[in-house]
This record gives sequence, C-alpha cells and structure tokens, in this order.
Amino acid sequence: MVPRKKKYETGEAAAFLTRKQAMAKLQLNLKDFRRLCILKGVFPREPKNRRRAQKGNASTVKTLYLEKDIRFLLHEPIVWKFRDFKVFLKKLKKAQEKKNWGQAKRLQSNKPKYSLDHIVRERYPTFVDAIRDLEDCLCLCFLYSTFPRTNKTPVEMVELCRRLTVEFMHYVIEARALRKVFCSIKGYYFQADVKGQTVTWIVPHNFGYRAPAQVDMRLMSVFTEFYTTMLGFVNFRLFNSMNLTYPPKLQGLQMTGTSQGKNKGEGEGEGSTRVQEEERVFALNQSLHRTVLPEETVEMDNIPITDDNASMEAARKEAEAVEAQTKLFKGLKFFLGREVPREPLVFMIRSMGGEVSWDATVAPGSTYQESDERITHHIADRNQIPDKKLGRFYVQPQWIFDSINRRSKLNEKHYAIGETLPPHLSPFIADRRVGDYVPPEEKNLAEQDNAEKQDNEADEGENEEESEEDEEEGGEESGEEVGGEESGEEEEEESGEEKENEAEEVKVGTKEKVDRKAEKQLQETEEYRLREMMVPRKHRGLYKSMMKNRKRRINESKNLERKREKWDKDNTPQPKKAKKAKL
Repeated sequence: MVPRKKKYETGEAAAFLTRKQAMAKLQLNLKDFRRLCILKGVFPREPKNRRRAQKGNASTVKTLYLEKDIRFLLHEPIVWKFRDFKVFLKKLKKAQEKKNWGQAKRLQSNKPKYSLDHIVRERYPTFVDAIRDLEDCLCLCFLYSTFPRTNKTPVEMVELCRRLTVEFMHYVIEARALRKVFCSIKGYYFQADVKGQTVTWIVPHNFGYRAPAQVDMRLMSVFTEFYTTMLGFVNFRLFNSMNLTYPPKLQGLQMTGTSQGKNKGEGEGEGSTRVQEEERVFALNQSLHRTVLPEETVEMDNIPITDDNASMEAARKEAEAVEAQTKLFKGLKFFLGREVPREPLVFMIRSMGGEVSWDATVAPGSTYQESDERITHHIADRNQIPDKKLGRFYVQPQWIFDSINRRSKLNEKHYAIGETLPPHLSPFIADRRVGDYVPPEEKNLAEQDNAEKQDNEADEGENEEESEEDEEEGGEESGEEVGGEESGEEEEEESGEEKENEAEEVKVGTKEKVDRKAEKQLQETEEYRLREMMVPRKHRGLYKSMMKNRKRRINESKNLERKREKWDKDNTPQPKKAKKAKL
C-alpha cells in the first residue's frame, strides 16, 4: 500500500520556508542571515497562493524564501567564517575584561578574514553579466565615495570606493565611452558604452553630508562590501583590455623619492611620493601609462551582412555620429574657474578629447595656468569676469553638457557669461508615449533637426540631378547629328495632327472638388474602429485600461500646455508704449 502524504507536505507549502525556519536551518542569527542573503543574492519570494505557502495561515503576511535557495546557502564556506568571527569576538571581549592586553593584541593580529572573490565569480559567470549589473554598483560606490569618515562608514571603505570610482572614470576617458550627460537636482547622470553594454549611473553633488535617520547604514555597508569587490574585478579586466597599467599610473611620472628621502627618511619619501601620484591620478586630467602602445587602426572594408539597406545605412550614420562625438573637443584647451564643479567637468571634457586645467591653488594636478595663450574656452559661473583675454570664449558650464548631448559644438554666444541659459533638456527620454507632454523647447529642437535633415536630403538630391543632367546633355550632343535628318519628317507629321485636333474640339468639363484630407481622416477613423472590434474578449479589459491611461496622459499634457502658455504670457516683457509729445 502506498503511504499517503499528509496535508502541506508537498507542493507550494513544501517549496517555501519562513525567515524563522531558514535561520534555524542555517543556525544563524538575523544579522548574519541578512548579510549572507545580500552577499549571495538570495531574496524573499512572493508565492502564487499565500494560504498554501503559509500552511493554511493567512492571517499574517510572513517573509518567505524558496527552500532550494536555503539549501543552496547550507554549503556556503563563508558561513563558517561568520561563526569563527563570533568566537573571535567572545575571546577578545574576555581578554579585554581580564585586562590581558598581550592576548588581546595577539587575537587582533589573528583576526579572521574572508574573501568574496568566489561569490563574485559564482554570481557573474561571464564578464558581460557583470557589466550588465554594473549600474547599482556604480551608484552606490559613487555615493559612498562622498561620505565622511564615521563609525558607520569606515575610513577603509570610503577610500576604497573613491579609488575604484576614479579608476572606472579613467577607463571611460581612455576608451572615449561617454555618450550622454545630464545635470539634475539629485546629481550628475552619466551614460557610457562599456563593451557594447549601456551603463548609466549618478554622481551626487558634493554638498555637506547629514546622516539620514531612516536608513540602516550597516545594511548598506554590506552591499558596498560586495560591490567594491565586484568593481575591482571589472576595473582590472577593463584596464587589461585597453593595455593600461593596473593600478593606474600616470604616463610621465617617475617614482623616485630621493630628494625627500634624504631629509625625512626613505619610507616617508616613498609615502609622500605615492600620495602625490594618487592626487594627480585623482585629478583625471592626465593620460595613464600603457603596457603596450596602441597600433595604428587599419580601415576595414564594409561588407554588408544583411540585405536590409535602410538598417545598414542607419547603423553606419550612428557609428559616424558616435565617432564624431568622441572627438568633439579635440584640439581645444579649457580652463576651469574656482566656482565650477571640477571633477564632473574634467571627466566630460577629457572623455571628448579635450585638455583641461585649473588654478594650482584650487587643487593638485593642474597642467597649465590661466595666462596660457593656447586656452580656447574659459568655463566660469559668475556674472562678470575682469581682465578678459582676447581669443578665448567665456562660457557657462551648461555649454559642455548640451554640446555632448547634441553631439556638436553649440554656439558659444547663447552660453556666454551673464546670459540667460537655454533650457537643459534630458537626453534620456528617447521614446515618448502617445499623449505625453513635450516641452516647447524640445519641439523646437526636433523641428530644427528635421529641417536640417530635409536640407541635407535636398542637397543630395540636387547633386544627383545635376550629375544626371550632365549625362543627358552629353547624350543629346552626340545624337543631334543623327536627329537632324529626321527633323523635317517629324515637323510635317505634327502639323497634320494639329489640323485634325482643331476639327475635333472637346470642351473641358467642370471637376467636382473633393476634400482629400477629410476622406483620409474618415477612412482612418473607420479602420481604427474596425481594429477595436477585432480585439479579443480576454484582451478588452487591458485595452480599455490602456486607452484610459492614454486619455489621462492627454488631459495632463493639455493642462501643462495651458499652464506653460499662461506662464509665458505673464513673464513676457511687454513693449513700452511711446509717449505722445506735448504740443
């Protein structure tokens, strides 16, 4: 006889475990269990039927984990490191309470350590998988690099995040991978093309830090611990792919500390030289040392892979636009004022091929001073600058952002010192839904782009027509001699045909006027109504919801347009009325 299975022993009830059951199975407390789940990428799941998953108890909502995920955590070697660390803390506390300082010092030197390398290789089997998951990693590391050194944010973690983020920015500069930038109230948004994958991250503004009370910083530190390990792997691989020395070193810097070593000793001299080199590396305005010099790129033949000429032409134009964007500031030299944000501007200018420097008293790493005559652009954010020099443009920082997003150097007069800046539009809104609000400035830019495209197409069409006309003229000249003999006979035939047409004259009838636009609109409305009728019954609810949301977006868009028109009307300066002269 087959043994009968009891209720809640199979199916969805056996596939899930509560957090309390998982902690008991792993023999870990809540702190270590959270740490282990974050490092291994295990997270709670939502069952299809919560009553069955909770074994009939639906009165409370419990945190549920898959049973196979908990079984997967049972064999993790880092769990034993957690237990060793707990034993270490007990021994250290006991030695300190007994004032046995020798044993406490010995225990501190033998503190158990663990490595997360095997977890990174396990979670990201290929390098592309790590790059796809790089956005959260970069956002958190850039955030931690701006934190002060407190007990909740240790010194080692802040310095490590700062070093890793600077290394990643150096790679983007050397690879010319930056594509889009945007400045908002949250910070600076950057988008780069890393090994064919689009990576977007945000760098917060460098303001005063205030620890939020509602955020558990210890829990965030666990994420940061894993992401720093992952970013170290990614940076090492990216630098090797570009033949760059890792850790990064500057191209022309010599590692010698002899002059300082004579006065302060060799150790102090080497340490101060290393600090100077790190400061210059963090400045981002000099090229890095390469293990192998780059060879000259050979132009390859373009062999079409598919028969779709339109897509091939679009891909070719996009590649040409990206290539032109990477050389946008090539040959230009920039100088930054004291009041502008230095690091994001240096990062953007260097990524586009330009050279940049600042006053030596502001920060280390400057390569030339303000008096240099080769400077082409002076970036400043103040109303007026005394002692302006001829031959250079004085522009505001937004010119850098908008030029990169438009992939062309914009007119500097619209961004001059003291001018009212044009609106800073986000480049990340590529495709809008039907009914979304579009600012009038964005509409004007789109119209300008379309006009430029039409002008280019018209110029190309005129060039083709001129070449065809030249060919036809050459053919006519060659055929004039042959056609001269037959011209007399053709004239006689034409005169006979004209006489016949005069005899049989037909009057022109009146044409009925038809509104083509109204007919086309009526036809489109009828086709749309028929398509609505063909929607299956099971999809009609979804379709109605989509149409309802579209109608709501259209109403919101119209409301925003009315508000914008009212604001423009109220803020537009009205012309002064001319006073009548008194007689």
